[in-house]
Amino acid sequence: MNRFFGGPVLPTLFKLAIASIAVGVVLALFGIKPIDLWRDFIETIARIWEMGFEAIDWSLQYLLLGAVVVIPIFIAVRIWNVLLTRGRD
Repeated sequence: MNRFFGGPVLPTLFKLAIASIAVGVVLALFGIKPIDLWRDFIETIARIWEMGFEAIDWSLQYLLLGAVVVIPIFIAVRIWNVLLTRGRD
């Protein structure tokens, strides 16, 4: 357990408590409340999640649009190559 905390457990927990109080005082001076931090954090995660799905939707639309042109050309070229190689043999 000492390895995880980087030293003895109780002094480390005491240091963490003092640091938390100091940071809490500074944040309170700026009018920041803990619930606001959590709410903003959760909203940020939700926005990132939505942006990810929007990017997938965007890329799938362009994939399908391009496939409508590329796949028939690919098939035509492959058929053409097969016919040319059969003609040589």
